[in-house]
Amino acid sequence: MKTLIIVPLLWFMLFSSVTYAQQDAQFSQYMFNGIYINPAYAGYKERLNLHTFYRSQWTGGLDGNPETFSLALDAIANDGNVGLALNVLKDQLGAESTLSGYLNYAYRLPVSESARLAFGLGAGVSQYAINGSKLSPNQLEDPTVPKTNQSVFVPDIRAGLYYSNDFFYAGVSMDNLIAQYMSYTKNPSILIPKKMPHFYLTAGGLMSFTEHFLVKPSFLLKNESKGPASLDLNVFMLFAQRVWLGGSYRTGISIWKKENLQQDLSTTNALVGLAEVFISDRLRIGYAYDFSYNKFKDFNYGTHELSLGFSLIARQCRMSTPRYF
Repeated sequence: MKTLIIVPLLWFMLFSSVTYAQQDAQFSQYMFNGIYINPAYAGYKERLNLHTFYRSQWTGGLDGNPETFSLALDAIANDGNVGLALNVLKDQLGAESTLSGYLNYAYRLPVSESARLAFGLGAGVSQYAINGSKLSPNQLEDPTVPKTNQSVFVPDIRAGLYYSNDFFYAGVSMDNLIAQYMSYTKNPSILIPKKMPHFYLTAGGLMSFTEHFLVKPSFLLKNESKGPASLDLNVFMLFAQRVWLGGSYRTGISIWKKENLQQDLSTTNALVGLAEVFISDRLRIGYAYDFSYNKFKDFNYGTHELSLGFSLIARQCRMSTPRYF
């Protein structure tokens, strides 16, 4: 393919399609919407919950910067032994866009009086598209550049495990399990990147110092099968059962050598400040700000992320367990 000038961010998008960089949309407040990364999270809070996120990445300096919207609804059934969830995501990066929806099922097995081990499966479909009118090739008649929309519909499956008790939780999951095998990946005229499997590992806990002061450390490891891996290290503090304040450090890490990746990739990614406020026993709002801690910081004004959570049933007890995060 001839060299392309991106309007907007096409170079980044095409580079991702060649090197298989991480393709799943990223959220800094993932711990408040675990369904996005793990179907076994469905029903975890044991109430009917609505979670929604909006993320605008690399604002102020680049046209076509990534924008992502996510919505999830989950509840329990069968006396809490089953979790059900619906999650929808819309992601826009320059000329590339994704619209996906999944139905998720979790079987929640009691393993002790306060602990459950959940087995989750999700099935859904995604529409991946490239808008050719947003591309600006060096040569106007470049036959490798689409002049109109390219769009494909791809069915997919995701799976996960999730364990939790009153003081600790851990989960492991994978998505994009069958998308890479779809027929569109074998058509050289379609520029839509092949979607590769992603692996997630997360764990955390809750430490109580006083009735009105709790600390929640956690981490999230993300790895794409042929792209770079990243690690989020998080610490939250809960004040007066109403306000979460915390931060995250996100960095690239090398789990194993991947021949398709250059070996001198920058490892430091971002510092994140987060705040979550429970306006009432049913309503939570949150905000996160990501500061890119690398050379790319000179080309944008950071990343803003808003979240909202609403429970149709008010929580009946104090947030003394991870379930009420």
